[in-house]
This record gives sequence, C-alpha cells and structure tokens, in this order.
Amino acid sequence: MIDKSLLEAAAESILRADQGKAMEIAYQVLNEGLDPLEMITDGFTVGIVKVGDLFDKGKLFLPELIQCAEVMKSATSILNDAMSSGDEEKKQVRGKVIIATVEGDNHDIGKGIVASLLVANGLEVIDLGRDVSCMEIVEKAEEVNADVIGTSALLTTTMIQQKNLEELLKEKSIREKYITIVGGAPVTEIWAEKIGADAYAENAVEGVNKIIELLRLKK
Repeated sequence: MIDKSLLEAAAESILRADQGKAMEIAYQVLNEGLDPLEMITDGFTVGIVKVGDLFDKGKLFLPELIQCAEVMKSATSILNDAMSSGDEEKKQVRGKVIIATVEGDNHDIGKGIVASLLVANGLEVIDLGRDVSCMEIVEKAEEVNADVIGTSALLTTTMIQQKNLEELLKEKSIREKYITIVGGAPVTEIWAEKIGADAYAENAVEGVNKIIELLRLKK
C-alpha cells in the first residue's frame, strides 16, 4: 500500500494545480514500484473530486478548475502509460469505451476522471470530449466497434440527450450491441431506468466498477 502521506500530497498537488509536484509524485510511484492504480484512485482522484466540489460551491472559478484538470491529466497519463505497457495478464477485462459529455453541456471534469480510471484498468477509451451530439456518439461507436457508451450530463436541461441517445440506438436497431451507462450531477438511478440505460453511476469509481462488471458479464 502507498503511504497515506504520499496519497494526501498527490491530492493536494491537484488542489493547488501544482504540476511540478504532481509529476514528481507520479514518477516516484513508478520508480519505487508502487501501485499506479492506487495512486490514481486514492490520490489524484481524491484531489480532483475536491476541486469539483469547490467549483460547485462557487469557491473555485473556471480558469482554476481547468488548471487543476490539466494537472490531473498530465500526472495520470504518466501512470496510465506505465500500466498500458505492463503485464497484460493483469488486465482481466478488455473492451472499448466511448465516453462523452452530451450536446449542450460543456462540463467534463467528472468524465475526465472516469476516462483516466478506465484506462488505468486496461480498457481502451475513446473520449469524444464535451458538447457531443447523439449522432456523433453513435457514429463513433459504430466506427470503432465499441462495447460501452458512457455519457455525462451536468445540467437538467441536457439530460434529455441521454434519452435521445437510447432512442437513436433503438431506431438504428443497434441498441443491443452496446452497454450504456449514464452519470452526472442531476442524473439518478430512476432516470437511468426510465430511459432504458444499462447502468447509472453516482461517481467516477462506481462508474468504472459497473462498466467492468457489465463487460465481464457480456464477455
């Protein structure tokens, strides 16, 4: 296990948008043979979740949020790259995951965390970014032969796009090809059931766990 103080330092480096410190910790994890996934999950992710909470409470502004997210991306990419080149046998589940923030919504910090954790668990992730239309999502899923489509909606006004996506998949008679999972601040389990999604995730870690479990059952 990684020392608690190092995990806390990792979280703090994200909160402070201290890229130098975050990179230093990431390389320390690799040099000392520590668990990269544990650092991502219990260190850097803890920090970015706190950043998101502060932003939601109006205690952090958008430019600061973006800086913190960039530091998170840089640090976790180092660890993800290391795991990608590691022992393939440790990756129990394989699959391609399309992930996007729905059309009309420009929030993507939570989606970014999910993407990092999925890569850390050995899955191939195609992150389409934010403000992505249902048609773009479906076309990319078909193009890459994806297994999972995950969408995030951070506004009550954009949640409807998750429903529209389910309907579009049905219209094209390809709904059964994909596992669909939805998330975002206003999204609930009830909403997921109502629109016909396969799963709902309250947070990034839960989302990753559900995707892995659903892929395991599908395979």
